[in-house]
Amino acid sequence: MNGPKKTTILLDYSQIALSNIIVQKLNDENMIRHMILNSIRMYNKRYRKEYGQMVICVDSPNNWRKTVYPAYKANRKKKRDSSSDMDWPEVFRIINTIREELQQNFPYKVIQVEGAEADDIIGSLTLQTQEFGQHEPVMIVSSDKDFIQLHRFNNVKQFSPIQKKMVADKNPLTYMWNHIMRGDTGDGVPNILSADNTFVDSLKQTPLRQTRIDEWIESSDRLREVMPEEIYRNYQRNKKLIDLTETPDDLNQKIINTFNTQKLPMKMKVLNYLIKKRCKHLIEVVEEFYNG
Repeated sequence: MNGPKKTTILLDYSQIALSNIIVQKLNDENMIRHMILNSIRMYNKRYRKEYGQMVICVDSPNNWRKTVYPAYKANRKKKRDSSSDMDWPEVFRIINTIREELQQNFPYKVIQVEGAEADDIIGSLTLQTQEFGQHEPVMIVSSDKDFIQLHRFNNVKQFSPIQKKMVADKNPLTYMWNHIMRGDTGDGVPNILSADNTFVDSLKQTPLRQTRIDEWIESSDRLREVMPEEIYRNYQRNKKLIDLTETPDDLNQKIINTFNTQKLPMKMKVLNYLIKKRCKHLIEVVEEFYNG
């Protein structure tokens, strides 16, 4: 299995787009386009010299985690619709349109694979850098703390666009263990003491003490022996959903194949596109979209 053999910037497309749209309350297509393109230009300019090519990683409308755990992110749409007056179908239409425009006109690989989240793509491409022995630098551009687990590889760094600073943790593996055992409220994944339907049915999670987590981490090589059966079953549920090494092998292969086979458009298409879309301020800095 081949993969990126050069330094790489891995950009979490949906997160970059949605975080800006929500904060700035954008709903105009031209404004959203300018915001997304300007963010990409800025990160490409900032990191291209040290990290090389940019890869734009995009969520698939469907993902494999919902198949193995139907409650995964089940409440996100409901929460989004109830907490905002945004026209979300229109916002997602615009984001998808711009994603297509990026793939057709810009010198970046735009990777979207049926069944994969951007997390899977970033995880898969990052893990591939470990197979070549050289461990070329990888910069992940995302505020998502799910990627802290990848910091255990010395070649991986992460920048948070929301916090506007580098993301760091002294012990990424311990962070991952805690994440697995505590679950992820935002993704609808309860802690390992709580049932699958906890968030879907608006139930309270069973409290989980840090001392108990620490004990289990110390016994991580024999959890099946030290955990009660139901808790171990929930641990396996959470590990499958959170640990990025759990992405199915066939999906990893599709991600790498897409990366290896996707062709880049001609360089001149960037300027033509910016002129067509009347992106005046971006035309003035068009060179900053290129890889050098």
